[in-house]
Amino acid sequence: MVAIVDYGVGNLFSLKCSLDYIGAQAVVTSDAAVLDAADAVILPGVGAFRDAAEKLKAGGLDQAVIRNAASGKPLLGICLGMQMLFDKSYEYGEYAGLGLIPGEIVPLQGYVPDSLKIPQIGWNALRFTSENCQLFRYIKDGECVYFVHSYYAACDDAYRIAETDYGAPVTAAAAKDNVFGCQFHPEKSGEVGLNILRAFCEMR
Repeated sequence: MVAIVDYGVGNLFSLKCSLDYIGAQAVVTSDAAVLDAADAVILPGVGAFRDAAEKLKAGGLDQAVIRNAASGKPLLGICLGMQMLFDKSYEYGEYAGLGLIPGEIVPLQGYVPDSLKIPQIGWNALRFTSENCQLFRYIKDGECVYFVHSYYAACDDAYRIAETDYGAPVTAAAAKDNVFGCQFHPEKSGEVGLNILRAFCEMR
């Protein structure tokens, strides 16, 4: 069973439908006990980092996510959910993340060319930066996925598993051990996204 963390922030319906489509047993939950019983956990998220972090903490789900990651089970963060996996974010202030992947969340503005619109919205190609990543076992380098974001993960090459080009190399996906993050939305990325979710659900 795959547990989708429901903390009041995230595109839960589309994600649940995508998992149902690929035949995965999935449940949307705000119950830490259900997360603990799951085989894998997905942390979705849209909106502002501070608000999401506060909501996750208010329900005690921040510690549940950390505990499940420490147990070794697969954990996937999506969009803002990925950003929350890192040490901290500088979105309208400085806020602590979950500390599961080393790095910081910083603005695209000032990093990408001024001629490009922020947020980055639309389809962009993935460029793999790590060999034999389980998450990408069913897709090819150069295939496109759907992004919507104004901030990105600044992290060491050791944790970056894919980039996209938005006038500069932008972290598209990151990983540390059993913890994975996608800046893009696999649930909005057609067959490519479904194949990424399929690969994640097969991890044990």
